[in-house]
Amino acid sequence: MASNGAYRNGGSQRGSFKADRPPHAGSNLRTSSFKARPSIRRSTSGSFGSNANKDGDGVPGRVRVAVRLRPRNGEEQVADADFADCVELQPELKRLKLRKNNWDSDTYEFDEVLTESASQKRVYEVVAKPVVESVLDGYNGTVMAYGQTGTGKTFTLGRLGDEDTANRGIMVRAMEDILSDVSPETDSVSVSYLQLYMETLQDLLDPANDNIPFVEDPKTGDVSVPGATVVEIRNQSSFLELLRLGEAHRFAANTKLNTESSRSHAILMVHVKRSVVREDVLSGEEGEPLELGRPFRPVIRKSKLVVVDLAGSERIHKSGSEGHLLDEAKSINLSLSALGKCINALAENSAHVPIRDSKLTRLLRDSFGGSARTSLIVTIGPSPRHRGETSSTILFGQRAMKVENMLKIKEEFDYKSLSRKLEVQVDKLIAENERQQKAFEDEIEKIHLEAQNRISEAERNFGDALEKESKKCQLDYMETVKKLEEKLVLNQPKIHNDDSICSKSSGQGGFISAAEEVEVKKMLENEVNLRKAAEEEVNRLRHQLELYREPNVGEESDIVKLTKVLEDEARQKKKLEEEVIILQSQLLQLTLEAEQMRKCLDRSGADNGFPAYDTPMSPFRHSQPKETRSGHKPQVATLFEQVGLQKILSLLDSEDANARIHAVKVLANLAAEESNQKRIVEAGGLISLLMLLRSYEDETVRRVAAGAIANLAMNEANQERIMAEGGISLLSLTANAAEDPQTLRMVAGAIANLCGNEKLQSKLRSEGGLKALLGMVRCGHPDVLSQVARGVANFAKCESRAASHETNNGRSLLIEDGALPWIIQNANNEVAPIRRHIELALCHIAQHEINAKEMIRGGALWELIRISRDCSREDIRNLARRTLTSSPVFRSEMRRLRIEF
Repeated sequence: MASNGAYRNGGSQRGSFKADRPPHAGSNLRTSSFKARPSIRRSTSGSFGSNANKDGDGVPGRVRVAVRLRPRNGEEQVADADFADCVELQPELKRLKLRKNNWDSDTYEFDEVLTESASQKRVYEVVAKPVVESVLDGYNGTVMAYGQTGTGKTFTLGRLGDEDTANRGIMVRAMEDILSDVSPETDSVSVSYLQLYMETLQDLLDPANDNIPFVEDPKTGDVSVPGATVVEIRNQSSFLELLRLGEAHRFAANTKLNTESSRSHAILMVHVKRSVVREDVLSGEEGEPLELGRPFRPVIRKSKLVVVDLAGSERIHKSGSEGHLLDEAKSINLSLSALGKCINALAENSAHVPIRDSKLTRLLRDSFGGSARTSLIVTIGPSPRHRGETSSTILFGQRAMKVENMLKIKEEFDYKSLSRKLEVQVDKLIAENERQQKAFEDEIEKIHLEAQNRISEAERNFGDALEKESKKCQLDYMETVKKLEEKLVLNQPKIHNDDSICSKSSGQGGFISAAEEVEVKKMLENEVNLRKAAEEEVNRLRHQLELYREPNVGEESDIVKLTKVLEDEARQKKKLEEEVIILQSQLLQLTLEAEQMRKCLDRSGADNGFPAYDTPMSPFRHSQPKETRSGHKPQVATLFEQVGLQKILSLLDSEDANARIHAVKVLANLAAEESNQKRIVEAGGLISLLMLLRSYEDETVRRVAAGAIANLAMNEANQERIMAEGGISLLSLTANAAEDPQTLRMVAGAIANLCGNEKLQSKLRSEGGLKALLGMVRCGHPDVLSQVARGVANFAKCESRAASHETNNGRSLLIEDGALPWIIQNANNEVAPIRRHIELALCHIAQHEINAKEMIRGGALWELIRISRDCSREDIRNLARRTLTSSPVFRSEMRRLRIEF
């Protein structure tokens, strides 16, 4: 270790950028990235980054070079007071003139020319910020400063800005941008700080680690330093402490050119690890996507930012270096010379690049000709005494501008993140399954208790009726017995009278004449006959009582026959009534068809919106004249009043399938007229239509019922009623089970109308309506896709309105449900209605800033640019232009892609 070398104090000022620096006159200049200039495309065979382009999927990116002029310091102001500066800058033309003498000069062009008054912020934004943004997108990046000793390299890169925050260098500002963009929960940022001193790699964060080896990957050519200290950064203050620690351990010395001359190359490595969720497309046999939804594939993007503060090149007779300082100067010049040779070879597309001549060139293998985005800032001084060093620095930058890198993103599959996500999903599914099982058991228990209650009530009612009937029979029996007893009582006085006569005769001496005896016998015979007649009457009455108690088979059969005849007549009457209603409804339907045909002829073939299928019914409102020319109601309304809504609704429960289908069609036609919708809903027509969707499996009934519901869903009040009655769940089940394109078209039209209600969006998604709408694209029929596109446009418009009112700050639910790839795929569909709705939906989704990055990754930016230029609708074109110009994310991406808009 050098005895006359010294450790640098991180808080001291270096070089010539001191307190005599002028105010930041360039702080109000326009900030921009380097502009693209023509460059020489080289072959990577055997070059500095020969393995960087092996995969062939990179993005070309030339090395960007900026030149910065240091203002005169105090010594130069005295020594060169009589001499003009050897450098003349033309920043507006990106040119620099280097004077040979008073009448001759050489002109050079750079990507950016920074005057001595350019602020540190201006330097960062034009030199380093594009590289930092690329690092955050997953690319490697390098920012390097090259120049003569004392021209301000360390000031430009490593200034901490403790006294004045405006003086902060590129290192501090780059870390601020990185920390502000990453997420502490999913991303990580770590730092290593090294110095290359006398061809030895040393750790500035751990001085004891003074001979660190580095490793080259034989496949990719990437260079890593596994032995270096790596510190994870959470905030800006900890990073500043690390920079102070590293600057205190860096070698510096006092020379004639600079009081604190760097004697080593400082290398700051910032490792950024970000978690990204990518969508994978599952393709079928013909290469087309199997479904709309795409599985998510978590990946980790690893990128690296390398900031290199090169030691200054110097001439021995000017710096006055002796002894160990002379050895340090020789080592610095040798490494810089090796770097210059490599850049010359790359600029000339040489077959051999001498990267192994120095450890510096091996460490920077990825920065020149590799896969990193590289920005180089060359610093020069104004003094004519150092014109030779200034010319050499300018020529170094000119050669570096000819080097082209092939940028690549480095990604790794994140198995841990995917495993954690799947575990959370499994836990949610298990909890949901348990909840549904519990709800199912509770429902079964509830049904069981209700059935038991009904059985108990039926038994109780049956017992009461049986007891009442038994009491009635007993009363009838007692009444009959009472009548018989009364008849017996009436016959008893006659018997007593006969007995009294006999007793009187015997009491008068016991003598009865023959005539009297004959008369008495006659009377007795008469009484006997009367008694026998009374007994026979009693027996007859008892027999009748028994007959009353026993069922009379003949009479019962007559009653049954009579009942059957009455039931047959009732059924015949009901059937005749249904036939009358059907005939009247057919007349109504024919009138509707005639009215529809007349309007079509009046419009001379104008577009009628949604085309009808086997009836003139349409899921969208079609107008009908309120009054005829004579001032009376049209025949349709008159027939409607004659038939009666309740009669039409009653046919929905008819046993005749044809009558039921016809009633549904008539109801759907009536629902297309706004004046009838309220009456249909109040009469229970909406509930009846929903019941048809739930109970009937006939495809025609379901199709027509869905069309009627679609017509009713055009009214906002009806939309809320449909949601309240569970209509969206029924429509979702119908969409999942149906295969007929016409049925799917009707269901899609109904859901599309519901998507236009901002109040129902969350409920629409939670009950599966949005998922069912997106799932209907499996049909592929243009009419179905047109309704799906209309629903997506309505949903996106409501989301855009909610975002503008700040009632919704989350990502679009359409993106959450995986609809974005399908939207982008159909944004230029050949079917005009599909294309128009998708273009409108894409513009509304893009209005919410939180969706911008996801849309850029999915390729929506190009579609938005196409819409803003080529869309046939002027209002949609203007909306696309406003969206692109008002979004900072879209503007930044267009600048990065160099898209003039």
